[in-house]
Amino acid sequence: MSDLERICSVDDVPADTTFLFRITDDDDEEVREAILVRDDGDIKGWLNYCMHLTNIKLDKGSGAEMRNGEIICENHGAYFEADSGYCNYGPCEGAVLDGLDITIDGDHVFLSDDDFSFEGPGAIETDPADRSSKSNVEF
Repeated sequence: MSDLERICSVDDVPADTTFLFRITDDDDEEVREAILVRDDGDIKGWLNYCMHLTNIKLDKGSGAEMRNGEIICENHGAYFEADSGYCNYGPCEGAVLDGLDITIDGDHVFLSDDDFSFEGPGAIETDPADRSSKSNVEF
């Protein structure tokens, strides 16, 4: 991986939802999703899953719900502080989102995490037959 890999421009990170992108874990070469969030002008990077059940995505492809500086898991109702990743309400209260090292340089956001390589913006492509519902109830 290069030292800094450009993810997007600072202006691409919305104030009221998340910016979704793909990364590869350099250890196991698995492609994962990550999100950028803006909180009081700061931008933070998190892996895109709820700490309650890690197969549940916070951002399902159209931006994670956010309110008052918190990322909301639509499946469990958990609230994660956008600036720290700390869950202050819900079934995983006390847990912390897995962070991703990013760097802001000028008007651009860069991936600077030595454990991951940037793949591109957007969600991981999946077969429509493999998609589950928004519900966390499994049948």
